[in-house]
Amino acid sequence: MSALLLPEEIEALFTREDGSYTFSRWGRPITPIVFGVTDETLATVKGAVEAVVTLAGHKMAETDPELGANLMFFFFRDWNELLEVPDLDRMIPGLAPLVSRLSEEDASQYRAFRFDEDGGIRAAFVFLRMQGGMAEMPAEALALTQAVQVMLLWGDRAFAEVSPLAVLPENGNTILRPEIAGVIAAAYDRMLPVSAQDASHALRLYARLQALPAEGSTT
Repeated sequence: MSALLLPEEIEALFTREDGSYTFSRWGRPITPIVFGVTDETLATVKGAVEAVVTLAGHKMAETDPELGANLMFFFFRDWNELLEVPDLDRMIPGLAPLVSRLSEEDASQYRAFRFDEDGGIRAAFVFLRMQGGMAEMPAEALALTQAVQVMLLWGDRAFAEVSPLAVLPENGNTILRPEIAGVIAAAYDRMLPVSAQDASHALRLYARLQALPAEGSTT
C-alpha cells in the first residue's frame, strides 16, 4: 500500500499527552444527528460520516436502541449557547465549567466520548464554534475532518500539525490522506480489539496496513 506509515508513526496517532497509548473504535452502529445547520450542511455532514463509516467497513443505523442518536454534532457561534441546549448538561457532566474554560481558551472545537464496558466507543459529542478559520472552511472539508476525528479515539495531537485531509493538485478536490484512510480501515479489522491500551497494538495495525489493497481515498 502506498503512503504506509511506520509502526512508531501509528503509535504516535494514539498516544496521549501523558505518554499513554489509548485506542478505541466504535463497537456499535453509528447514528448521527446534527444541530444548528441548514438542511444542505446537514446532508454534507451525514454524507461525510457515511463515507468514513463505509471506508472502515462499519455500520450506520437509523436509531440507537439505547440512546436514540449516539453521534451528535453541535454547530454554534458562542460557547455559551450550549448552556441553553435542553438536557445537554445531563449528557455532558460539568458542562458549565467546561463552557467557561473553552470560552477563556477561545477554543474552536471540542469532542467528548462515552464508552461501552469493553472500551468501544458508545457515543460521541462534537462541538464546533463557527467563528474565524472554522467558519471559513469549505463545508465538505469541515465535515470530512470531523467525521475522521470521531471514527477513532485519536491521540491528543494526532492532527495538530498535519491535517488528515489533502488537496489534489490536479483538480483541487479534497481527499482523506491515504495513510489515514488506511489506518481507519485497518483499525476496524474484525481480528483487532475494539479498544487497546498497549502500544503493541500499533504493530498489529501496521501488519493489517501491509495487507490492505492499494486504493483511492474517501472524497
